[in-house]
Amino acid sequence: MNRRNFLKTGMLGAMIAASPISLSALDSATRAAGKSGRLNLSFRPYELQLRHAFNLARNQRTTTPGVQVEIEYDGIVGYGEASMPPYLGESVASVCEFLSKLDLSQFSDPFRIEDIHEYMEKVAPNNRAAKASVDIALHDLTGKIMNQPWYKIWGLNPDNCPNTSFTISYDANPEEMRKKIEETAPYKVVKVKMGLDHDKEIVEALRRYTDVPICVDANQGWNNKEKALEMCHWLAERNCLFVEQPMDKAAIDDTAWLRERSPLPIIADEFLQRLPDVRRAAQAYDGINIKLMKSTGMHEAYKMAVLARALGMKVMLGCMTETSCAVSAAAQLAPMVDWADLDGNLLIANDIFDGMKIVDGKVTLNDRPGIGVVKA
Repeated sequence: MNRRNFLKTGMLGAMIAASPISLSALDSATRAAGKSGRLNLSFRPYELQLRHAFNLARNQRTTTPGVQVEIEYDGIVGYGEASMPPYLGESVASVCEFLSKLDLSQFSDPFRIEDIHEYMEKVAPNNRAAKASVDIALHDLTGKIMNQPWYKIWGLNPDNCPNTSFTISYDANPEEMRKKIEETAPYKVVKVKMGLDHDKEIVEALRRYTDVPICVDANQGWNNKEKALEMCHWLAERNCLFVEQPMDKAAIDDTAWLRERSPLPIIADEFLQRLPDVRRAAQAYDGINIKLMKSTGMHEAYKMAVLARALGMKVMLGCMTETSCAVSAAAQLAPMVDWADLDGNLLIANDIFDGMKIVDGKVTLNDRPGIGVVKA
């Protein structure tokens, strides 16, 4: 008996042993164990409303387009999500077009996640967020069938989850800037968006309010290596943990030069997309920032974290602006990483899920099966 069938059969045995048990639940489990059903995919657009405008090195936005996904199998529903900030190159139209091409009904076993990923790659290249939405829903579905959260299936200890950073960006309105800084109070790490003309100003404003550690995301905004090195030294004196994507992702040689001289770790973000990029990143960066919307979901993100560790790299777990669906999916990997930036659900005003929590600044997982979410 292979591991998948063992886990599904074990779940069925546990249900029979429990008391009381309904006939409908037993029937559902029996059909799931027997793989008698088919996968049914549905999706709909859902625009995320940001609580504050995001002022980044290369754009400003107050919303993030998204698509909510459901995969149903024998009456059990798995939830997934695609979030598409502009730099990913995807849109609601492209995600919906890709999902419309998928025929998941050909799969009678939701545990064939590797096969389904291979199928999605054949349907169309790229479309990483669209593929991530399917992957997340499959993990939620299969975790529910096994009646276990994915961090337990992976054998991870939730006590090892790190604190999450909370992200703020510069605002020219002093009152808005004050509000942003005040919202950082419950968190033990603050992430500062940089790459504009006010990089030092926002750090100085933050330091007048708190001395908690900060991390910096320049979003490719520093245009030469000497400026980047000067900023790294300046930030190191102000309790900064690391600098994320300081220069253009194409500036590999300059980034390697900076890594050799910087007092702070240099972390790859935009440079890094999927598993093959991890080895390339090791040539110029100290660590990587894994995001489900870039990696096509949990399946490949897990492999990326394992490979980065084998290469001696630091691992950060990030997110886009997302509902608690995708953030909770990413959080299943949190016990594996050094740093977490899982605040995407906290930055929106219209979350439709309840999932992982931030308790005293720390990523805190629950025991719900799958990715740990329910509709709010």
